Amino acid sequence: MGYGLYLYGIFPYPGPRNLELVGLDQQPVHTHRIDSFTFLYSEAQQERYLASRRNLLGHERVLEQAMESGYRTLLPLRFGLIIEDWTAVEAQLIIPHAAGLKTLLERLDGQREVGIKVYWETATELESLMAEHEDLRAERDRLMGKSLSMEQVIQIGQAIDEAMGDRKQAVIKTFQDALNPLAAEVVENDPLTDTMIYNAAYLIPWDDEPAFGDRVEELDQTFDDRLRIRYNNFTAPFNFAQLDTLN
Repeated sequence: MGYGLYLYGIFPYPGPRNLELVGLDQQPVHTHRIDSFTFLYSEAQQERYLASRRNLLGHERVLEQAMESGYRTLLPLRFGLIIEDWTAVEAQLIIPHAAGLKTLLERLDGQREVGIKVYWETATELESLMAEHEDLRAERDRLMGKSLSMEQVIQIGQAIDEAMGDRKQAVIKTFQDALNPLAAEVVENDPLTDTMIYNAAYLIPWDDEPAFGDRVEELDQTFDDRLRIRYNNFTAPFNFAQLDTLN
């Protein structure tokens, strides 16, 4: 028994044709047209899909395979979107938001999303900070082994936190100065872990990715082994397909 239609993304008509894609639960992926939009969907086999790694990757894989086949302009839909029928989609999405969807598709035409995640080792950075700042190191060493008041603990803690914050911001600014000028738009997201210090997505022209990738490689060489950089050069433009970002 099916549970409705699982939606992956929206393309400008005519959208993907003759693609043999497999979606969630090994279901074949189909297309459906509403006005000037083409939806990519499959038959939902579950009432609700858990956001497991397998399911998330399956959702993204359908979109990426469509892009790899030449259908590069798309609006990826959020994971887990199941509809009962196409009448609901038309009433809730197309009729009230058709103009915004068209604007987003025009904005994304000829563009691709790439992403950067930057990690560092906090303990190593703290050790380097102390080696580089004699005043902080001297204050820390002076207080070691002593019974400290709460005020003293807070004071030295705040000084170290501020210095670490400045150190982190200096790294971030280096990435911003190097990469932001190459992008039409930039979205900075919250770090996902304690060791991640920068998490950004960039909207760039499709043909400019090699130059962008070279700049990332230069940054990697600049920081040597100090940072771990994860560069994703191919993904659906989730960060730039938000209706609420339109003016």
